[in-house]
Amino acid sequence: MPSKQQFKRHRFPPAVILCAVRMYLRYPLSSQDVIDLLAEQRLDVDRSTVFRWVQKFSPELSRRAERHLRRSSLDWHVDETYIRVGGKWRYLWRAIDANGQLVDFRLTVRRDAKAAKAFLNKAIERARLHRPVSICTDKAPTYRKVIRAINHRYDPHFDHIRHIDRKYLNNRIESDHAALKRLFGCRQSFRSLRSAKATLQGMETIRTIKNGHIQSRETSVRGEIAFVNALFGLAV
Repeated sequence: MPSKQQFKRHRFPPAVILCAVRMYLRYPLSSQDVIDLLAEQRLDVDRSTVFRWVQKFSPELSRRAERHLRRSSLDWHVDETYIRVGGKWRYLWRAIDANGQLVDFRLTVRRDAKAAKAFLNKAIERARLHRPVSICTDKAPTYRKVIRAINHRYDPHFDHIRHIDRKYLNNRIESDHAALKRLFGCRQSFRSLRSAKATLQGMETIRTIKNGHIQSRETSVRGEIAFVNALFGLAV
């Protein structure tokens, strides 16, 4: 969708909207915190407006940034954690590579073999030709069954995915879970699965940009701002 169409009928300039969205996704701020920061610049915005901006532009930011991602390595770390959505615990499945770059994530209601299989198939499909050589997980038996089934599905001429189930080797993704959750700050619960997925898309994308997993970007906050603005066709 053309950038001008994205911001059509919005009362505030695109630069203000992207600034508010980026602050909400990058820092552990509530909607009220973002409103207060904008108010310091004499911009009066209400909480529902910030929420709508985040829900609309987070998925679009993720989509536009995807073609700029560095190629992930072939050694993955996979694990699930939990977050509160609508007052209930939901499961967040995440995969990162050996360099800490996000491969994919999926939010589900249940934590079972069906959810694990759907997540790994989705992640591998997204990686396409860069299918993992190894996947490191904890000792949950679910992963062993799912990875065995995935290997069985592929052409036997391809190398199988090696499963490493050593919990201490999976500390990388455990630390990454913690770093992501610190961004939640006072946002202890999301309203719905839909809003949670949209917000997480934006958070994961901003973290990817911040961690330098984007091609040809200046490694600074100003570089992040310039990159995000350029994605939407704004002048740097």
